[in-house]
Amino acid sequence: MIRTLTTTAAATALLALASPATAQDPAPPAGSWSFVVGAATDNRSKGASKSDGDPFVWGAAEWESASGLVYAGPSFETIKSSGSELEVALSAGVRPYVAGFDFDLNVKHKWQVDADPAADDDAWEFTADMKRSIGPASGRLRVQYSPDSTGATEAWTWVEAQASWDFTDKLYASAAIGRREQDNSLNYTGYNIGVAWALTRNLEADLRWHGTNADIPGEQYADTLVAGLSLAF
Repeated sequence: MIRTLTTTAAATALLALASPATAQDPAPPAGSWSFVVGAATDNRSKGASKSDGDPFVWGAAEWESASGLVYAGPSFETIKSSGSELEVALSAGVRPYVAGFDFDLNVKHKWQVDADPAADDDAWEFTADMKRSIGPASGRLRVQYSPDSTGATEAWTWVEAQASWDFTDKLYASAAIGRREQDNSLNYTGYNIGVAWALTRNLEADLRWHGTNADIPGEQYADTLVAGLSLAF
């Protein structure tokens, strides 16, 4: 009888010791990766062309935390600037949701590959987005800043307002207007208006008119219609 009680007590003790390990919750997911590649008839950024009006390709990989709050990843795009035809970047940010608004706070460091030896071929760029959606309508305010841009341009700021409307779950239209103030370069206003259509679950087409008020010869600030495709996976 004593032996039986001793054995039972030992077994109970072992189960008590083992239960925390076996009852542990599974480890939370470590996040996930997503990828996107695309091409368009012109590389437009802040209203101006980064490819001198020529077609370009681009791609990005993004890691996102399980909560969706934190993200980071590399990207690339083809350009024509300071003798370089390829720009690569690393970025990281957070996407909090506060008082009904979606925020996206991002920092990016970019490099121009094989730029001219004397060129300023890298830059830091900081972006803050605030977005609000009500039914099919949404609005976004964007503020961007760089303390020292690539090339001859030094510090600059870009402030942009965007509005969009979802016609269906596959078709939406958007328009944006922004102002760029630059040290040692041109100040101008840029705008775009266009539509995007989800051709499949992963493939999206975009057709957009871009323009600026910069009266400068050449393709960089010229008004143009840009068509693009992007594939996410």
